[in-house]
Amino acid sequence: MKHVVLLGDRNPGSLTHRELDAALKRLPAEVRAYWVDTDSPEAARVSGADGLWVVPGSPYRDDGAVYAAITGARSSGQPFMGTCAGFQYTVVEFARNVAGLVDADHAESARGEGTLVVDRLSCSLVAQERAVTAVPGTRMHDIVGSESFPGFHWCNFGLAPAYVERLVAHGLTIGAHAEDAGVEAIELAEHPFFLATLFQPQVGAVDGRPVHPVLRAFFAAISPATRKCLN
Repeated sequence: MKHVVLLGDRNPGSLTHRELDAALKRLPAEVRAYWVDTDSPEAARVSGADGLWVVPGSPYRDDGAVYAAITGARSSGQPFMGTCAGFQYTVVEFARNVAGLVDADHAESARGEGTLVVDRLSCSLVAQERAVTAVPGTRMHDIVGSESFPGFHWCNFGLAPAYVERLVAHGLTIGAHAEDAGVEAIELAEHPFFLATLFQPQVGAVDGRPVHPVLRAFFAAISPATRKCLN
């Protein structure tokens, strides 16, 4: 049995969290996925899971626990996926701990004059779709191919364009773009599986749409048997 942690503060009133719950019901029997609240004691022990998914819903009740979990996954090789806020926090974690921007911060939760590597988008993408296009030569491109696809968003913040070059110079790979949203996916080339997306690949599960290729790739990285079992 493989265990996957969804790190986030579950809210049944959230559309995207209901989509997450629906997506989890479609996993094969050999994968067990479960929620862990960011302010729970279990949040400090997520490194023991076979995979970590930092899910939407910022600001989290314990931002520090989220950043620590991302650092652990990045450093240890634990299969990792971040979506929406998970993408945004991954950007901040990398900027602080790899790119040397020690005061890097998120505009939604910053309390001082930090370096806002995650800033407000040019327009709101709450309940919006954009055409996402993968960058050739990336893991994201291997997963979704060359054709653009609709990515669902529920966010107002993204990777600030002014810091893209700095992050890339320190090893971050840009995996996809979209108009109005800018960078849509980031990854680490040398990591077994480390991928974060601004769009939310679980959306559509409630309506029974096919499992998104990004989710297939994440769960396949945890348990190769899922390549044949996801539906």
